[in-house]
Amino acid sequence: MHVGVAYADKFKQTWLKLDVPDGSTARDAIERSGLLDQFPEIDLAENKVGIFGRLIKLETRLSDGDRVEIYRPITADPETVERRDQVGEGDAD
Repeated sequence: MHVGVAYADKFKQTWLKLDVPDGSTARDAIERSGLLDQFPEIDLAENKVGIFGRLIKLETRLSDGDRVEIYRPITADPETVERRDQVGEGDAD
């Protein structure tokens, strides 16, 4: 069956199309894609995974045409967060 595997780091988006055997899981497709070698920062124990924006478990069986997405952790810039907290102080009287 035909599936896609997608990952984006800060600088580059990668979307690979590949053939996997029927009954393959999201983990199988990710491992077969080679993205784990290309992006060593991916940690499947930490990164969330989804299909078309819906979170799934790595052992979810895929259907033909699925796009497996590996999500990066969201990090906030502490300076930006601090400024956002200060905006509007004193405005709510």
